[in-house]
Amino acid sequence: MNGIPGTTVVQVTNLSSAVSSEQMATLFGFLGDIEELRLYPPDNAPIAFSSKVCYIKYREPSSVGVAQHLTNTVLIDRALIVVPCAEDDLSGPGWYTSLA
Repeated sequence: MNGIPGTTVVQVTNLSSAVSSEQMATLFGFLGDIEELRLYPPDNAPIAFSSKVCYIKYREPSSVGVAQHLTNTVLIDRALIVVPCAEDDLSGPGWYTSLA
């Protein structure tokens, strides 16, 4: 169903710099119960960035497969790229950099 069996996390890239955590939670919340959502850089970042990345941890692994169907959905001004993420632990600053 998804590329990484048992994972509960998706990575969403190619996000507009104008997107907010609330918008991401609303869009992806329809697909399953969200345990945690991390948007980088955060909504209150003092420096402007050209794009953002979001990690969403679902309660059920089946939501990951469904979330991937939002790939190429246009949000604000960009087509989303949604991929499963091997890392299930969203704790700790900078954990996501080890996945690049």
